[in-house]
Amino acid sequence: MPITLMPLPFDKAALEPAISAETLEFHHGKHHKAYVDKTNELTAGTDLADKPLEAIIAAAKGKDQKLFNQSAQVWNHGFYWASLSPEKTAPSADLTKAISAAFGSHDAMITKLVEEDVAHFASGWAWLVSHGGELAVITTHDAGLPDEGEGKPLLVLDVWEHAYYIDRRNDRKAYLTSAAKLLNWEFASANFASGERWTYPA
Repeated sequence: MPITLMPLPFDKAALEPAISAETLEFHHGKHHKAYVDKTNELTAGTDLADKPLEAIIAAAKGKDQKLFNQSAQVWNHGFYWASLSPEKTAPSADLTKAISAAFGSHDAMITKLVEEDVAHFASGWAWLVSHGGELAVITTHDAGLPDEGEGKPLLVLDVWEHAYYIDRRNDRKAYLTSAAKLLNWEFASANFASGERWTYPA
């Protein structure tokens, strides 16, 4: 089956005023959809056509940059939508303990995440990852996502300009500061507790 566009897990207006419905119309409805369509176009008629998204990304990495960019961006955007919530959430007890051990406090971890994203040059992603239960904040460029050696993704913030330019113009920090308040800690806690990496749902 072709890869499909993952639906947003919330109404388009649910994240306002931090992220507008107009931004999501373009970000999800146009950018994410375009990555899905291009991935299906590039895999049509090949032995990857019926493979799950994760298998396509793995097959393309280091071999087919065009397919990797498109397919990885499908995954990254799906993970980003799941990383956001209009409802206030909190980390599990185990994740809270790991955050304190790695960063000193929840607020310090948020500051680190935002600062890493603000400092990231050009387009990319800032991830909270777990490596053997130890947490870190890392960034990846363009369509990159954490590999096994870098850790299991728990949450991500998108810093491609299309994530914030309609709402914030070039003020990346204002977007990140607002978006960080929407992070879905129930999702992060489930990822932290799971023995597997998250998989794209369609």
